[in-house]
Amino acid sequence: MPTSLLWFRRDLRLHDHPALLAARDAAGPDGDVVPVFVFDDRLWGPSGEPRRRFLLDCLTALDADLDGALVLRSGDPARVIPQLAREVGATTVHVSADTGPYGRQRDAAVERALDDVPLVRTGSPYLVTPGRVTTRTGTPFQVFSPFARAWREHGWRAPAGAPDGVRWRTGVRSDDPPPAPEVLADLPPAGERAALEAWERFRDERLTGYAEGRNLPGTAGTSRMSAYLKYGCIHPRTLVADLAGEEGESARRYTDELAWRDFYADVLWHRPGSAREYLKPELQGMGYDSGPEAEALVRAWQTGRTGFPIVDAGMRQLLGEAYVHNRVRMIVASFLVKDLHQEWTLGARWFMQHLVDGDLASNNHGWQWVAGTGTDASPYYRVFNPITQGKKFDPDGAYVQRWVPELRDLDPKHVHEPWTAPGGIPAGYPEPVVDHAHERQVSLDRYAAVRAR
Repeated sequence: MPTSLLWFRRDLRLHDHPALLAARDAAGPDGDVVPVFVFDDRLWGPSGEPRRRFLLDCLTALDADLDGALVLRSGDPARVIPQLAREVGATTVHVSADTGPYGRQRDAAVERALDDVPLVRTGSPYLVTPGRVTTRTGTPFQVFSPFARAWREHGWRAPAGAPDGVRWRTGVRSDDPPPAPEVLADLPPAGERAALEAWERFRDERLTGYAEGRNLPGTAGTSRMSAYLKYGCIHPRTLVADLAGEEGESARRYTDELAWRDFYADVLWHRPGSAREYLKPELQGMGYDSGPEAEALVRAWQTGRTGFPIVDAGMRQLLGEAYVHNRVRMIVASFLVKDLHQEWTLGARWFMQHLVDGDLASNNHGWQWVAGTGTDASPYYRVFNPITQGKKFDPDGAYVQRWVPELRDLDPKHVHEPWTAPGGIPAGYPEPVVDHAHERQVSLDRYAAVRAR
Protein backbone atom coordinates (compact mmCIF):
# COMPACT_ATOMS: atom_id res chain seq x y z
CA MET A 1 0.00 0.00 0.00
CA PRO A 2 1.64 3.30 -1.11
CA THR A 3 2.50 5.82 1.60
CA SER A 4 3.25 9.52 1.16
CA LEU A 5 4.94 11.71 3.76
CA LEU A 6 3.58 15.26 4.07
CA TRP A 7 6.09 17.50 5.81
CA PHE A 8 4.33 20.56 7.23
CA ARG A 9 6.33 23.80 7.62
CA ARG A 10 4.79 27.20 6.90
CA ASP A 11 1.51 25.63 5.72
CA LEU A 12 -0.30 24.59 8.89
CA ARG A 13 -3.73 24.04 7.37
CA LEU A 14 -5.73 21.46 5.43
CA HIS A 15 -7.54 23.59 2.85
CA ASP A 16 -6.09 25.37 -0.19
CA HIS A 17 -2.99 23.20 0.22
CA PRO A 18 -1.52 21.96 -3.09
CA ALA A 19 1.22 19.88 -1.43
CA LEU A 20 -1.38 18.01 0.61
CA LEU A 21 -3.33 17.19 -2.55
CA ALA A 22 -0.13 16.05 -4.25
CA ALA A 23 0.61 13.75 -1.30
CA ARG A 24 -2.92 12.33 -1.46
CA ASP A 25 -2.68 11.73 -5.19
CA ALA A 26 0.73 10.07 -4.88
CA ALA A 27 -0.64 7.68 -2.24
CA GLY A 28 -3.59 6.79 -4.44
CA PRO A 29 -7.04 5.66 -3.30
CA ASP A 30 -5.68 2.73 -1.30
CA GLY A 31 -2.64 4.46 0.20
CA ASP A 32 -2.20 6.71 3.17
CA VAL A 33 -0.47 9.96 4.12
CA VAL A 34 1.75 10.48 7.17
CA PRO A 35 1.70 14.14 8.31
CA VAL A 36 4.81 15.33 10.15
CA PHE A 37 6.26 18.50 11.65
CA VAL A 38 9.93 18.71 12.60
CA PHE A 39 11.21 20.95 15.39
CA ASP A 40 14.43 22.15 13.79
CA ASP A 41 16.90 23.75 16.21
CA ARG A 42 18.09 26.09 13.46
CA LEU A 43 14.62 27.65 13.39
CA TRP A 44 13.27 26.93 16.86
CA GLY A 45 16.34 28.26 18.66
CA PRO A 46 16.37 31.83 17.29
CA SER A 47 12.57 32.24 17.46
CA GLY A 48 11.22 34.55 20.12
CA GLU A 49 8.85 33.17 22.72
CA PRO A 50 5.66 34.63 21.15
CA ARG A 51 6.38 32.84 17.88
CA ARG A 52 7.26 29.61 19.67
CA ARG A 53 4.03 29.68 21.64
CA PHE A 54 1.88 30.56 18.64
CA LEU A 55 3.51 27.82 16.57
CA LEU A 56 2.85 25.23 19.28
CA ASP A 57 -0.77 26.36 19.49
CA CYS A 58 -1.11 26.15 15.70
CA LEU A 59 0.27 22.62 15.76
CA THR A 60 -2.20 21.65 18.48
CA ALA A 61 -5.03 22.95 16.30
CA LEU A 62 -3.67 21.15 13.23
CA ASP A 63 -3.37 17.88 15.13
CA ALA A 64 -7.01 18.20 16.22
CA ASP A 65 -8.02 18.76 12.58
CA LEU A 66 -6.06 15.60 11.71
CA ASP A 67 -7.79 13.58 14.44
CA GLY A 68 -4.52 13.11 16.26
CA ALA A 69 -2.49 11.87 13.29
CA LEU A 70 0.18 14.62 13.31
CA VAL A 71 3.66 13.19 13.94
CA LEU A 72 6.12 15.43 15.79
CA ARG A 73 9.85 14.87 15.53
CA SER A 74 12.84 16.91 16.69
CA GLY A 75 16.28 17.31 15.18
CA ASP A 76 18.04 17.97 11.90
CA PRO A 77 15.49 17.44 9.08
CA ALA A 78 18.22 15.96 6.88
CA ARG A 79 18.36 13.08 9.37
CA VAL A 80 14.78 13.05 10.68
CA ILE A 81 12.84 13.06 7.41
CA PRO A 82 14.74 10.23 5.67
CA GLN A 83 14.56 8.16 8.86
CA LEU A 84 10.80 8.66 9.14
CA ALA A 85 10.36 7.91 5.43
CA ARG A 86 12.09 4.56 5.98
CA GLU A 87 10.01 3.84 9.10
CA VAL A 88 6.69 4.27 7.33
CA GLY A 89 7.80 3.02 3.90
CA ALA A 90 7.10 6.35 2.20
CA THR A 91 7.63 6.40 -1.55
CA THR A 92 7.42 10.20 -1.81
CA VAL A 93 7.91 13.18 0.52
CA HIS A 94 5.80 16.28 -0.14
CA VAL A 95 6.37 19.89 0.88
CA SER A 96 5.35 23.43 0.03
CA ALA A 97 8.46 25.06 -1.42
CA ASP A 98 10.54 27.09 1.03
CA THR A 99 12.25 30.01 -0.71
CA GLY A 100 14.14 31.46 2.27
CA PRO A 101 17.94 31.20 2.46
CA TYR A 102 18.06 28.54 5.18
CA GLY A 103 15.02 26.67 3.89
CA ARG A 104 16.57 26.23 0.45
CA GLN A 105 19.78 24.85 1.93
CA ARG A 106 17.90 22.57 4.32
CA ASP A 107 15.64 21.16 1.61
CA ALA A 108 18.61 20.48 -0.66
CA ALA A 109 20.26 18.55 2.19
CA VAL A 110 17.06 16.58 2.84
CA GLU A 111 16.72 15.81 -0.85
CA ARG A 112 20.26 14.42 -0.97
CA ALA A 113 19.70 12.36 2.17
CA LEU A 114 16.45 10.88 0.84
CA ASP A 115 18.43 9.31 -1.99
CA ASP A 116 15.90 7.50 -4.22
CA VAL A 117 12.77 8.85 -2.47
CA PRO A 118 11.75 12.06 -4.28
CA LEU A 119 11.17 15.31 -2.41
CA VAL A 120 8.22 16.86 -4.23
CA ARG A 121 7.73 20.63 -3.94
CA THR A 122 4.22 21.83 -4.76
CA GLY A 123 3.13 25.43 -4.22
CA SER A 124 4.62 27.96 -1.82
CA PRO A 125 3.38 30.34 0.90
CA TYR A 126 3.06 33.17 -1.65
CA LEU A 127 0.64 34.21 -4.35
CA VAL A 128 3.51 34.13 -6.83
CA THR A 129 6.50 32.00 -5.87
CA PRO A 130 9.63 34.17 -5.50
CA GLY A 131 11.83 34.27 -8.57
CA ARG A 132 9.01 33.97 -11.09
CA VAL A 133 8.31 37.68 -11.66
CA THR A 134 11.19 39.38 -13.45
CA THR A 135 11.79 42.32 -15.75
CA ARG A 136 11.58 41.83 -19.51
CA THR A 137 15.31 41.21 -19.54
CA GLY A 138 15.00 38.53 -16.87
CA THR A 139 16.52 40.52 -14.02
CA PRO A 140 14.91 40.92 -10.60
CA PHE A 141 12.88 44.01 -9.83
CA GLN A 142 14.52 46.57 -7.54
CA VAL A 143 11.45 48.77 -6.99
CA PHE A 144 8.03 47.80 -5.74
CA SER A 145 5.70 49.61 -8.18
CA PRO A 146 6.92 47.94 -11.40
CA PHE A 147 7.14 44.62 -9.54
CA ALA A 148 3.51 44.97 -8.45
CA ARG A 149 2.37 45.70 -12.01
CA ALA A 150 4.20 42.66 -13.37
CA TRP A 151 2.99 40.60 -10.40
CA ARG A 152 -0.63 41.42 -11.18
CA GLU A 153 -0.09 40.68 -14.87
CA HIS A 154 1.47 37.31 -13.98
CA GLY A 155 -1.54 36.40 -11.85
CA TRP A 156 -1.95 33.41 -9.57
CA ARG A 157 -3.82 30.16 -9.36
CA ALA A 158 -7.27 29.75 -7.88
CA PRO A 159 -7.44 28.19 -4.40
CA ALA A 160 -6.62 24.49 -4.38
CA GLY A 161 -9.46 22.00 -4.09
CA ALA A 162 -10.88 20.45 -0.94
CA PRO A 163 -8.76 17.76 0.76
CA ASP A 164 -11.26 14.96 0.13
CA GLY A 165 -10.27 11.33 0.24
CA VAL A 166 -7.09 11.66 2.31
CA ARG A 167 -6.33 8.62 4.48
CA TRP A 168 -4.20 9.85 7.38
CA ARG A 169 -2.11 7.14 8.94
CA THR A 170 -2.31 6.97 12.72
CA GLY A 171 -0.17 5.19 15.29
CA VAL A 172 3.22 6.47 14.10
CA ARG A 173 5.59 7.29 16.97
CA SER A 174 5.62 10.97 17.83
CA ASP A 175 8.05 12.94 20.01
CA ASP A 176 6.90 15.27 22.74
CA PRO A 177 6.93 18.91 21.63
CA PRO A 178 9.32 21.36 23.29
CA PRO A 179 7.97 22.96 26.49
CA ALA A 180 5.51 25.76 25.81
CA PRO A 181 6.97 29.09 26.93
CA GLU A 182 5.03 31.35 29.26
CA VAL A 183 4.13 34.40 27.20
CA LEU A 184 2.73 37.56 28.77
CA ALA A 185 1.65 39.00 25.42
CA ASP A 186 -1.96 38.54 24.35
CA LEU A 187 -1.61 36.29 21.28
CA PRO A 188 -4.31 35.69 18.67
CA PRO A 189 -6.20 32.39 18.66
CA ALA A 190 -4.24 29.83 16.66
CA GLY A 191 -4.96 27.51 13.78
CA GLU A 192 -6.74 27.34 10.45
CA ARG A 193 -10.25 27.76 11.82
CA ALA A 194 -9.24 30.87 13.77
CA ALA A 195 -7.56 32.27 10.65
CA LEU A 196 -10.66 31.77 8.52
CA GLU A 197 -12.87 33.35 11.17
CA ALA A 198 -10.53 36.34 11.51
CA TRP A 199 -10.52 36.85 7.76
CA GLU A 200 -14.29 36.61 7.49
CA ARG A 201 -14.75 39.20 10.25
CA PHE A 202 -12.42 41.60 8.52
CA ARG A 203 -13.95 41.02 5.09
CA ASP A 204 -17.50 41.49 6.31
CA GLU A 205 -16.99 44.27 8.86
CA ARG A 206 -13.90 46.33 8.02
CA LEU A 207 -12.78 45.82 4.43
CA THR A 208 -14.86 48.70 3.07
CA GLY A 209 -13.02 51.18 5.28
CA TYR A 210 -9.57 49.66 4.87
CA ALA A 211 -8.13 52.31 2.54
CA GLU A 212 -8.60 54.99 5.19
CA GLY A 213 -8.49 52.91 8.37
CA ARG A 214 -5.26 51.01 7.67
CA ASN A 215 -3.16 54.01 8.73
CA LEU A 216 -5.02 54.72 11.98
CA PRO A 217 -3.63 52.59 14.81
CA GLY A 218 -6.35 53.72 17.22
CA THR A 219 -9.03 51.96 15.16
CA ALA A 220 -9.57 48.31 14.19
CA GLY A 221 -8.79 49.13 10.58
CA THR A 222 -6.45 46.32 9.59
CA SER A 223 -7.01 42.59 9.09
CA ARG A 224 -4.43 41.30 11.62
CA MET A 225 -3.83 38.33 9.31
CA SER A 226 -0.03 38.55 9.36
CA ALA A 227 0.58 35.85 11.99
CA TYR A 228 -1.76 33.45 10.18
CA LEU A 229 0.00 34.11 6.86
CA LYS A 230 3.39 33.67 8.53
CA TYR A 231 2.57 30.08 9.53
CA GLY A 232 0.29 29.28 6.62
CA CYS A 233 -2.88 28.83 8.67
CA ILE A 234 -4.43 30.46 5.62
CA HIS A 235 -3.05 30.96 2.11
CA PRO A 236 -3.13 34.41 0.47
CA ARG A 237 -4.94 32.79 -2.49
CA THR A 238 -7.92 32.35 -0.19
CA LEU A 239 -7.88 36.07 0.56
CA VAL A 240 -7.58 37.35 -3.00
CA ALA A 241 -10.24 34.89 -4.16
CA ASP A 242 -12.61 36.57 -1.71
CA LEU A 243 -11.55 39.98 -3.00
CA ALA A 244 -12.09 39.06 -6.66
CA GLY A 245 -15.56 40.53 -6.77
CA GLU A 246 -14.70 43.59 -4.72
CA GLU A 247 -14.19 46.93 -6.42
CA GLY A 248 -12.76 50.11 -5.02
CA GLU A 249 -9.70 51.45 -3.30
CA SER A 250 -9.85 49.26 -0.20
CA ALA A 251 -9.65 45.94 -2.05
CA ARG A 252 -6.83 47.29 -4.23
CA ARG A 253 -4.91 48.54 -1.21
CA TYR A 254 -5.26 45.23 0.57
CA THR A 255 -4.01 43.35 -2.47
CA ASP A 256 -1.07 45.77 -2.57
CA GLU A 257 -0.12 44.67 0.95
CA LEU A 258 0.01 41.07 -0.24
CA ALA A 259 2.12 42.25 -3.17
CA TRP A 260 4.59 43.84 -0.71
CA ARG A 261 4.82 40.48 1.08
CA ASP A 262 5.62 38.73 -2.21
CA PHE A 263 8.04 41.51 -3.23
CA TYR A 264 10.15 41.25 -0.10
CA ALA A 265 10.23 37.46 -0.42
CA ASP A 266 11.35 37.91 -4.04
CA VAL A 267 14.14 40.28 -2.96
CA LEU A 268 15.32 37.71 -0.44
CA TRP A 269 15.22 34.98 -3.07
CA HIS A 270 17.53 36.91 -5.38
CA ARG A 271 19.65 38.45 -2.61
CA PRO A 272 19.75 35.93 0.27
CA GLY A 273 22.27 38.01 2.18
CA SER A 274 19.88 40.97 2.32
CA ALA A 275 18.27 39.61 5.47
CA ARG A 276 21.28 40.97 7.35
CA GLU A 277 23.35 42.88 4.81
CA TYR A 278 22.71 46.33 3.41
CA LEU A 279 21.04 46.35 0.02
CA LYS A 280 22.69 49.76 -0.43
CA PRO A 281 26.25 49.00 0.62
CA GLU A 282 27.28 52.64 0.32
CA LEU A 283 25.53 53.25 3.65
CA GLN A 284 27.43 50.44 5.36
CA GLY A 285 29.85 52.97 6.87
CA MET A 286 27.21 55.01 8.68
CA GLY A 287 28.25 56.12 12.15
CA TYR A 288 26.17 54.81 15.05
CA ASP A 289 26.17 55.59 18.76
CA SER A 290 27.53 53.23 21.40
CA GLY A 291 28.45 53.23 25.06
CA PRO A 292 26.44 53.31 28.30
CA GLU A 293 24.33 56.36 27.40
CA ALA A 294 23.38 54.91 24.03
CA GLU A 295 22.53 51.58 25.65
CA ALA A 296 20.26 53.34 28.14
CA LEU A 297 18.45 55.06 25.28
CA VAL A 298 17.96 51.73 23.52
CA ARG A 299 16.47 50.27 26.70
CA ALA A 300 14.10 53.23 26.90
CA TRP A 301 13.01 52.49 23.33
CA GLN A 302 12.61 48.76 24.00
CA THR A 303 10.44 49.33 27.08
CA GLY A 304 8.36 52.24 25.76
CA ARG A 305 9.92 54.90 28.00
CA THR A 306 11.23 57.46 25.49
CA GLY A 307 8.87 60.29 26.40
CA PHE A 308 7.49 60.35 22.83
CA PRO A 309 3.95 58.97 23.22
CA ILE A 310 3.41 57.36 19.80
CA VAL A 311 6.80 55.63 20.04
CA ASP A 312 6.12 54.40 23.56
CA ALA A 313 2.64 53.18 22.61
CA GLY A 314 4.08 51.16 19.73
CA MET A 315 6.80 49.55 21.80
CA ARG A 316 4.36 48.71 24.58
CA GLN A 317 1.97 47.20 22.03
CA LEU A 318 4.86 45.03 20.86
CA LEU A 319 5.34 43.70 24.39
CA GLY A 320 1.61 43.49 25.10
CA GLU A 321 0.39 41.84 21.89
CA ALA A 322 3.57 40.66 20.13
CA TYR A 323 2.35 42.87 17.30
CA VAL A 324 2.69 46.49 16.18
CA HIS A 325 0.45 48.39 13.78
CA ASN A 326 2.28 48.82 10.45
CA ARG A 327 2.26 52.63 10.47
CA VAL A 328 3.65 52.61 13.99
CA ARG A 329 6.33 50.08 12.99
CA MET A 330 7.70 52.72 10.64
CA ILE A 331 7.57 55.43 13.31
CA VAL A 332 9.35 53.43 16.01
CA ALA A 333 11.92 52.15 13.50
CA SER A 334 12.71 55.66 12.34
CA PHE A 335 13.09 56.78 15.95
CA LEU A 336 15.60 54.04 16.74
CA VAL A 337 17.68 54.56 13.60
CA LYS A 338 17.48 58.32 13.15
CA ASP A 339 16.82 59.75 16.62
CA LEU A 340 18.84 57.27 18.67
CA HIS A 341 21.40 56.57 15.89
CA GLN A 342 21.32 52.80 16.10
CA GLU A 343 21.88 50.37 13.24
CA TRP A 344 18.71 48.97 11.68
CA THR A 345 19.89 45.42 12.39
CA LEU A 346 19.48 45.99 16.14
CA GLY A 347 15.84 46.91 15.71
CA ALA A 348 15.19 44.11 13.25
CA ARG A 349 16.52 41.56 15.76
CA TRP A 350 14.39 43.02 18.59
CA PHE A 351 11.27 42.83 16.45
CA MET A 352 12.00 39.25 15.37
CA GLN A 353 12.43 38.30 19.01
CA HIS A 354 9.09 39.78 20.08
CA LEU A 355 6.74 39.70 17.07
CA VAL A 356 4.30 36.82 16.71
CA ASP A 357 4.24 37.53 12.97
CA GLY A 358 8.01 37.93 12.66
CA ASP A 359 8.85 37.15 9.04
CA LEU A 360 12.48 37.44 7.98
CA ALA A 361 11.85 38.93 4.52
CA SER A 362 9.12 41.39 5.47
CA ASN A 363 10.58 42.44 8.79
CA ASN A 364 14.19 42.96 7.80
CA HIS A 365 13.48 44.59 4.46
CA GLY A 366 10.93 46.84 6.16
CA TRP A 367 13.65 47.98 8.54
CA GLN A 368 15.96 48.59 5.59
CA TRP A 369 13.25 50.69 3.96
CA VAL A 370 13.09 52.97 7.00
CA ALA A 371 16.86 53.14 7.34
CA GLY A 372 17.26 54.14 3.69
CA THR A 373 19.42 51.11 2.90
CA GLY A 374 17.01 48.83 1.03
CA THR A 375 14.99 48.51 -2.17
CA ASP A 376 12.32 51.15 -2.55
CA ALA A 377 13.96 52.77 0.44
CA SER A 378 12.54 55.76 2.19
CA PRO A 379 14.95 58.57 1.20
CA TYR A 380 17.81 58.88 3.65
CA TYR A 381 16.73 62.43 4.43
CA ARG A 382 13.22 61.37 5.49
CA VAL A 383 13.09 61.35 9.28
CA PHE A 384 9.72 60.65 10.86
CA ASN A 385 8.74 63.31 13.39
CA PRO A 386 7.10 61.29 16.18
CA ILE A 387 4.96 64.22 17.32
CA THR A 388 3.50 65.13 13.93
CA GLN A 389 3.11 61.46 13.03
CA GLY A 390 1.16 60.91 16.24
CA LYS A 391 -1.11 63.89 15.61
CA LYS A 392 -1.75 62.88 12.01
CA PHE A 393 -2.45 59.18 12.48
CA ASP A 394 -3.77 59.10 16.05
CA PRO A 395 -5.59 62.45 16.11
CA ASP A 396 -7.82 61.69 19.09
CA GLY A 397 -5.04 59.96 21.03
CA ALA A 398 -6.98 56.68 21.27
CA TYR A 399 -3.98 54.50 20.41
CA VAL A 400 -1.61 56.27 22.78
CA GLN A 401 -4.09 56.32 25.64
CA ARG A 402 -4.75 52.61 25.25
CA TRP A 403 -1.10 51.67 25.59
CA VAL A 404 0.24 54.49 27.76
CA PRO A 405 -2.03 54.61 30.82
CA GLU A 406 -0.06 57.50 32.33
CA LEU A 407 -1.59 59.74 29.64
CA ARG A 408 -5.20 58.54 29.78
CA ASP A 409 -6.46 61.54 31.74
CA LEU A 410 -4.99 64.11 29.35
CA ASP A 411 -7.10 66.10 26.94
CA PRO A 412 -6.49 64.54 23.49
CA LYS A 413 -4.96 67.79 22.25
CA HIS A 414 -2.08 67.27 24.69
CA VAL A 415 -1.62 63.52 24.32
CA HIS A 416 1.18 63.71 21.75
CA GLU A 417 2.89 66.59 23.54
CA PRO A 418 2.20 65.92 27.23
CA TRP A 419 4.66 68.63 28.28
CA THR A 420 2.14 71.17 26.94
CA ALA A 421 -0.61 70.04 29.31
CA PRO A 422 -1.63 72.61 31.99
CA GLY A 423 -0.22 70.44 34.76
CA GLY A 424 2.83 69.39 32.79
CA ILE A 425 3.84 65.82 32.10
CA PRO A 426 1.73 63.43 34.22
CA ALA A 427 3.44 61.66 37.08
CA GLY A 428 5.22 58.47 36.08
CA TYR A 429 5.71 59.39 32.44
CA PRO A 430 9.25 60.30 31.33
CA GLU A 431 10.55 63.49 29.80
CA PRO A 432 11.59 63.11 26.14
CA VAL A 433 14.92 61.33 26.10
CA VAL A 434 16.26 63.31 23.13
CA ASP A 435 15.65 66.57 21.27
CA HIS A 436 14.12 65.35 18.01
CA ALA A 437 15.09 68.42 15.96
CA HIS A 438 18.73 68.14 17.04
CA GLU A 439 18.95 64.38 16.47
CA ARG A 440 17.31 64.74 13.08
CA GLN A 441 20.10 67.07 12.01
CA VAL A 442 22.74 64.74 13.43
CA SER A 443 21.25 61.91 11.39
CA LEU A 444 21.16 63.99 8.21
CA ASP A 445 24.77 65.07 8.70
CA ARG A 446 25.88 61.47 9.12
CA TYR A 447 23.98 60.34 6.05
CA ALA A 448 25.47 63.17 4.02
CA ALA A 449 28.99 62.29 5.22
CA VAL A 450 28.76 58.61 4.34
CA ARG A 451 27.24 59.34 0.94
CA ALA A 452 30.04 61.78 0.16
CA ARG A 453 32.76 59.14 0.55
